Amino acid sequence: MNDPMQAVKESEDGILVDIDVSPKSGKFEITCYNEWRKAIEVKIKAVPQKGKANKEIIKEFSRLTGKPVEIVSGHKSHQKTIKIYEMNKNDFLDILSLF
Repeated sequence: MNDPMQAVKESEDGILVDIDVSPKSGKFEITCYNEWRKAIEVKIKAVPQKGKANKEIIKEFSRLTGKPVEIVSGHKSHQKTIKIYEMNKNDFLDILSLF
């Protein structure tokens, strides 16, 4: 993965992560860093209807990090910003390096 540093920002109680979501994929997967959009590309299984995609994003990032997660912007968009509480940038980037 290229340098995802620009997609991850520290906040006072966690980090903010810019993601670009591709729904209706075969599985949940963090694929790469999109330099043009300055976002981490994420594939999800769910379809973007009735909040299903957002629920999957929250569930999978919570499982991945072991921390509470919420979507802070882009609820109805492919470009979203999620907040991961009680996590710092370096720990998150370590998790990302596994992909």
